[in-house]
Formats: sequence, structure tokens, C-alpha cells
Amino acid sequence: MERDFKIFVLKDNEELGKKSAEDAGKILEDYTNKLNKKCIATFAAAPSQDTFLKNLSKNKNIKWENVYAFHLDEYIDLPKGHPNTLQEYLKSNIFSKVDIPEENVFFIKDAGKNPEEIIKNYTELFREKYKEVKKNTGIYLAFIGIGVNGHIAFNEPDTDLWSEQFLIKIQIDEVSVRQQYDDYKNHPDPEARYKSLDEVPRNALTMSVSSILLSDIIFCMVPGKQKADAVKMTVEGEICEKVPASFLRSHSKVNLYLDKNSASKLIKKPECKI
Repeated sequence: MERDFKIFVLKDNEELGKKSAEDAGKILEDYTNKLNKKCIATFAAAPSQDTFLKNLSKNKNIKWENVYAFHLDEYIDLPKGHPNTLQEYLKSNIFSKVDIPEENVFFIKDAGKNPEEIIKNYTELFREKYKEVKKNTGIYLAFIGIGVNGHIAFNEPDTDLWSEQFLIKIQIDEVSVRQQYDDYKNHPDPEARYKSLDEVPRNALTMSVSSILLSDIIFCMVPGKQKADAVKMTVEGEICEKVPASFLRSHSKVNLYLDKNSASKLIKKPECKI
């Protein structure tokens, strides 16, 4: 299979958000508006996605009624409505800002009362929409990030990255726990700030690596110096279970958007000056 793995290095996070939203928005425009096709879009929920979602929400040429929106992962330990749930993040940062019908947005916790029921129902729901979209030559787009430890969604290092299930239950590792704590420590809503590491959730439901790789195009937005090691391992290291994001290199079409900070540890290409 031919691979198309493109890396875009932008000067800062703002430019990263503009470029990634421009590229993703063009695909969504073409399918939903010009071709009037249904699409699936899966969304990551993290501060790394802020500028991408801000710019994507400004695009008035996307026909959002043709988009089925799923989200990548959710904490088991937090109740619905908690300001730190990934559902609330996506409501605030994208779904409340675009004209997407409420019935087109599918949140993980809405699929059942316990993890087992949620996994069963959310999988069936995705399967139904995926078959509909592909039958009518639509497209499945994944909008994701990469964690400090190289996770994608909440597929942590050394977890079952080979699972054939669509949605799986995982335990969040300590590096990710620290990342979640740091992400929220300066949150404008005091209720969203964890008072200690002990308050950070340890259990989550996540779309598996295989379900992300099922997508037609992956857009991966990764700003920040704290992500530089993970980016280097993803791009230049071995494809292995210790770096879940390295599996992106096995996909047929990935656009990876970095800023100068997150790209700072990549090997520079030799350049000839004549």
C-alpha cells in the first residue's frame, strides 16, 4: 500500500491551527457541500486541539448536517456534565459553534449506563453510520493529537494496541495522568482544576488504534515543546507498542501538523547552499 505521510511545521500554534483547519475544512467542504455526501468525523478533546477547532468552527462552507460526529475517548470516572469530561470540551470548542444537528453528535457516555453497555452500543452506532457513509461514497476523517507519552486517543503505551474492537476500556498511565493535571491546572473554570494528582481520573473508554486507522484520512495536530520527544519517536523511531502514535506510519494518508517547538527534536534535512 502506498503511504502518504505529510509533515507540516508551522511557526507557532496559531498558524498550526489555521493550516490544519484549512486543510481539513477543504475536505469537509468538498464532501458535505459540493458533493452533498455524508461524512464521519472523530474528534480529540484536549488543549492541543484548541486552535484547530477554533479555526474549523469559522468555516461557513461546511454543510454540518452531513457530518456524523463521534469523539475519541471519555473518562469513566467523571460524571456527565463535569467540566473536565471530554464531552463538555467538545461541546464548548466545536459543537456549540457550528450548525451541526444535535442528533448527528454521538457522545460515548450517552450510549449506555456502564462500560460494557457503552462499548456494545457505541460500536453498533458507529458501525451503522460507517456503513451508511461508505455505501454512499462518503469519507471518514479522524482529527487527533498525540500525548506526551506517545498515546493516541487514550491508547496508552503497552496496552492492547492490536485490539480489533472499536471501543476499549483502558487504565490511564501515570505520564498521561500528569499531562491531564498540567492541562487543567490553569483552566479558567476553577471547578475544572484538579487539586492534586489523586483527583485525576485513571479509567477511560477509548477508540482503539485499529478504529482510528480505519479512517480514510488522519489529521494529527501536535503543538508544544512538551510533545517534542513523542513527535520524534512517532516520526523517527521504531513502530512499536511503546509508542502508540508510531502506528500512524502504517496508515495510507496522514497529515501531521507541528509547530517549531514540537518539531524541535526531529532530525533536520541536510540543505545545500550554492
